[in-house]
Amino acid sequence: MKVAAIQMVSGTTVSGNLEQAGALVREAAAAGAELAVLPEYFCLMGRRDGDKLAVREPFGGGAIQDFLARTARECGLWLVGGTLPLEASDASHVRNTSLAFSPAGECVARYDKIHLFRFENGRERYDESRVIEAGGGTASFVLRDRAGRDWRIGMSVCYDLRFPELYRALAADVLLVPSAFTYVTGQAHWELLLRARAVENLAYVVAPAQGGEHENGRRTWGHSMLVDPWGEVLGRREEGPGVVIAELDAARQASVRVQLPALEHRVL
Repeated sequence: MKVAAIQMVSGTTVSGNLEQAGALVREAAAAGAELAVLPEYFCLMGRRDGDKLAVREPFGGGAIQDFLARTARECGLWLVGGTLPLEASDASHVRNTSLAFSPAGECVARYDKIHLFRFENGRERYDESRVIEAGGGTASFVLRDRAGRDWRIGMSVCYDLRFPELYRALAADVLLVPSAFTYVTGQAHWELLLRARAVENLAYVVAPAQGGEHENGRRTWGHSMLVDPWGEVLGRREEGPGVVIAELDAARQASVRVQLPALEHRVL
């Protein structure tokens, strides 16, 4: 099964970001991708954290969700909308939500990011909890590819990558990590963590990212990647918008899991 990790450098207007995302998804579909995954905040990288509040949507309706459903249907592929802001329990917060859509345009899974990023090094400061309300559980879905094979897809977002227990709980064949890593943390840890999650779960990892200089002045690390269950990087894009495509081989994954049955050897 071919999959696509879509890298973006999202700006400050939803309409412009959706236009770019649509073009990149169509590029992925034309290359034969059956699953395309957009990065975290694909629809908006605002000038301020609070800009998310103005574009939040109720679950099940809104321009961003309509775009995802329509694009999945028109392109005939499974589409995961990295993250978008959905309504939270109070008016001062949003949920940072990843939604998966089938080729029929149906929403088949919802994951609200459970780990909220906080970082301060004297030059940069981030605290997602100021505007984002954490989710409360895991999410996965079963994708049947065009060959009739079922894949268990586990959902996560960005900072979740630092919490390996989440991925153990997902017990998936393919792990999704749409992200917007900062340049500093990405340079230090992005590839290391992605390959570790792939190896310890003997799973494929699809990690689309924001990658470049944004209108709001933020710089994201990029390096969108596809990693196989042995930790080999199948494809990457360092910076700028684009599509990274690779073939996921179910037989190779099965062989690796037989040769090194670490998942069966778990004690804790």
